Amino acid sequence: MRFGVMHDFRNPQRWHVPSPTFYESMIKQVVAMEHMGYDHVWLTEHHFTEDAYNPVPLAMACALAARTKKIRIGTFVMLMPFMHPVRAAEEVTLADILSNGRFDLGVGQGYTHEEFDAFCQKRSERGARLEEGVTLMKKLLTEENVSFDGRFTQVKNATLMPRPVQQPVPIWIGARGPKAIRRAAALGANLMTTLGPDPVPEYMAALKELGRDPAQFKVAQLRMVYVADSDDQAWEEAQHHLWHVFDYYRGVLSSSADVEGDAALADWPMKRAEDLRYSPMAADLFVGSAKTVADKLQKFVSGTVCTDFIMSTHLAGIAVAKSTRSLELFAREVMPGFRGR
Repeated sequence: MRFGVMHDFRNPQRWHVPSPTFYESMIKQVVAMEHMGYDHVWLTEHHFTEDAYNPVPLAMACALAARTKKIRIGTFVMLMPFMHPVRAAEEVTLADILSNGRFDLGVGQGYTHEEFDAFCQKRSERGARLEEGVTLMKKLLTEENVSFDGRFTQVKNATLMPRPVQQPVPIWIGARGPKAIRRAAALGANLMTTLGPDPVPEYMAALKELGRDPAQFKVAQLRMVYVADSDDQAWEEAQHHLWHVFDYYRGVLSSSADVEGDAALADWPMKRAEDLRYSPMAADLFVGSAKTVADKLQKFVSGTVCTDFIMSTHLAGIAVAKSTRSLELFAREVMPGFRGR
């Protein structure tokens, strides 16, 4: 099992740090993560949010590639409907070159109504845009003299120059709902997932139906992880930042209602940040001492397919020194027990 960390570069107004200072401190944290032994840093994307959620993961991938030497860099996820596939393929190529073959491309179809409305796109077309975009990007990244006559994009005799280092660049797809899960398998992509109903059984079944060997594919699971010297300290430091994160997703997921249970988030029973620790949601949060987190991770990997465990640890607005300390504790006291599984 490999270990990665997802960075969204949120900088909420409540805890705002001047953007140049904040970005530099987060880049330094990624460099430190490399020395701690983490395998991956994953970059995610949203647009027009109050907390300045990073809207340009491929640009950030290039910045991190120039500052690191070993850690792999990926997107979890780039929102495919909002990117022209040719420009995206060119930016992926640059990230792969600058990292000398350390880049992973993870894409998703997006879900928030606000984003699709702002981009003046039909949300109903998002799956088709993702499928067409990935298909064209795969051709551009591996073939020369590409012509393509798609529903949304047309290309004639296009050859990307320069070429990516990796052949092929690893491709992942983030999926939660049945259609998206089957699409990931059909496109021959690795799977990325997070909280909610586990999509892995359906993904594995789809791979088998398509004649693909599930053992040749990876599954990344994203979870919130925060480690401190004690359970009480971990919850005290993390709870208000977790509340900010979940309050955002509660709103956008309940309005989108793409997966069973999402609509119910609009009426969740928690009224304040302190309630999270004692709520049913806490079962899926890896918050506590190193021993508590290790015990929860042991239970998790015993019942869940996971080749890549991805941690969201720099919770929106938390002090960088605190999230760095959490990453250090996890790397030193939790990670070694799960290496090689």
